[in-house]
Amino acid sequence: MAGRDASEEYDEYLEGYARILANAAATGRRLTRSERDSRRALGEQAAEAGLGLRIMVGAHMAATRAHWPTGGDVSVDDVLGAVAQAVDAFAEGYERAQRLAVRQEEAARREFIDDLLYGRSDLGRLAQRAERYGLRLSYEHAVAVARGPVAYEEGDTVLREVEHALIGRFGDRSILLTTKDGRLVCIAPGGQSEVLAHFAEQAFAATGGGQVGIGRPQPGAAGVVQSYEEALNALDLGERLELDEPVLHAADLLVYPVLTRDRQAMADLVDNALGPLRGARGGAQPLLDTLTVYFDSGCVSAEAARRLSLSVRAFTYRLERIHKLTGADPSDPMHRYTLQTAVIGARLLDWPTKPN
Repeated sequence: MAGRDASEEYDEYLEGYARILANAAATGRRLTRSERDSRRALGEQAAEAGLGLRIMVGAHMAATRAHWPTGGDVSVDDVLGAVAQAVDAFAEGYERAQRLAVRQEEAARREFIDDLLYGRSDLGRLAQRAERYGLRLSYEHAVAVARGPVAYEEGDTVLREVEHALIGRFGDRSILLTTKDGRLVCIAPGGQSEVLAHFAEQAFAATGGGQVGIGRPQPGAAGVVQSYEEALNALDLGERLELDEPVLHAADLLVYPVLTRDRQAMADLVDNALGPLRGARGGAQPLLDTLTVYFDSGCVSAEAARRLSLSVRAFTYRLERIHKLTGADPSDPMHRYTLQTAVIGARLLDWPTKPN
């Protein structure tokens, strides 16, 4: 401001500074504890007011020039020593306030994410909080979840790598990237499937081959919860069914929740269709593996035999053995449907390792 000393604009944050300089010149002493504490308190106030630290250091320098002690016996070293101590204490308070603000912001963000993904809090208030993080919960959103060999937290290098890649390509685009229960989580507008596809690609690379589950786009705050749960369920199914695809879309796996909705009915099917395999030499597992590979190979015996490192003759013998024990012929379309459904159920129920 013209006609005004540069430090005057910030007088309230320089209270007592001229007196400190005068005392230093008169006595040559260091700042007292109460003087340092007062500088720290003013630094905290400046940070809370949103003033830049560089600006405040400049204001201190301007005040130093304006209030430089006069007199022939003034020691420059004493005055500059007092300046250094005062500015250092001010900066310490400023940085302490900033760290506290960061922690409070992180806590608020974590609370919001927990409320969002678990469906807690009043929906109206949740929607207002969501806007602060670039989400408009009146629209559709989809959620992708990535897991890797280790658990991830906010601030991890992996999260920063993925975030930089997303922002570098799409800008913010109302994307929220975070961690939850050791996994990477990306929430994006439902109509921007390319964002989640790129997230999956980057997460796969950053986690060293981690797997990603993607939920379906769903409207509203409750839709975020539903899409998040779908992504988690996709990962769970991938693990239980030993699916090795890097990206699992919940929309492609809808048949599995349907099959397991009545767990007891599925358990009965597994016992009735596959239970007789327990009587085979070596137990049920080798023949169950035979059926699994057979169905995964499109019911092509030569391909299944190759995957199991068997001759086609040996593999065909196993199918005949299964037919004899169960009464169901894997090559018969009607029997095949029952057996394949039972095999899926066995994988979901971890049969025969766990009793149904």
